[in-house]
Amino acid sequence: MIKLRIQSDKGLIETDTVSKGCWIDARNVTKDDLDRLEKEYGIAEELITDIMDSDEQARIEKEDEYTAIIVRLPVFDENAEVAFFTLPLGIILFSDKIVTICQRSSDALDDILRNRVRGFSIKNKSTFVLNLLGRGAFTFLRSLKELNKRANLIKDDLQKSIKNNELIQLLSIQKSLVFYTTSLKSNELLLEKLQKSPLIRFKEDEKELLEDVVVENRQAIEMANIYSSILTGTMDAFASVISNNLNIVMKRLTIVSIVLMIPTLIYSFFGMNVDFPFPTTTMICITILAISVLISILGAILLNNDRKQRKIQTTPWRKKKR
Repeated sequence: MIKLRIQSDKGLIETDTVSKGCWIDARNVTKDDLDRLEKEYGIAEELITDIMDSDEQARIEKEDEYTAIIVRLPVFDENAEVAFFTLPLGIILFSDKIVTICQRSSDALDDILRNRVRGFSIKNKSTFVLNLLGRGAFTFLRSLKELNKRANLIKDDLQKSIKNNELIQLLSIQKSLVFYTTSLKSNELLLEKLQKSPLIRFKEDEKELLEDVVVENRQAIEMANIYSSILTGTMDAFASVISNNLNIVMKRLTIVSIVLMIPTLIYSFFGMNVDFPFPTTTMICITILAISVLISILGAILLNNDRKQRKIQTTPWRKKKR
């Protein structure tokens, strides 16, 4: 879908005609939209193909009629295999208009449309780029906090689990963190080029804004690395927890099996063709049953006491309170 927007006193409003200083916003694009971008606006087919490539890295390049910037932004889709991932956004700067192309919608673009970016303007191309890059870095930070919150909720369920569902969810979050880290590092290289490249001239106040964007992007990288390290250690620890929970279940089943084996053994012995040590009476069945129950209870008590004794021995020593 391609929408044309211009800036007024009330903010961004949609228009039907291309005018000087307008913003051509192309998101959730179809093949017809891509053909229109190529034919009507003169964007090279190779550039459009690169923007549509999900693995394309951030970069900046200069063509005869425009300057193209590709930056990676976070995207959320609950129905996707990995809910949090990144996609490239193409920013094409013409002399009289700005074109942005993205496969899907991103929170960074939605925040701009909702007037959540202070001082946003499409009349100044360099300011437009910096505001969009800054909002992208802020969106990364917000998404990382959401990922950390989801990971903590999964950890609470994982402590009582003996299945792999929670570990699979943590693995999905781990993939998202890898995507974020890779994209943020790619954006960092782009920001370094913008600081040195003569393709876009920044004013003094815009250079300060660019430095702020660089700081936020580095903060997002550090946060992603920290969360990834913590999650990796957590997954290893909880993999052992799941194995330990399974061992506890198997231990309980083993105790039950041993206790039930005792009356089976006694009944099997008296079921053989042997002479009974006492006269056969009508009470012999009840007598054997009572003996079996008593021995089973005694065995269960001995096994339970042994388990408690081992638990006491493994309990860490604590200092007595004064």
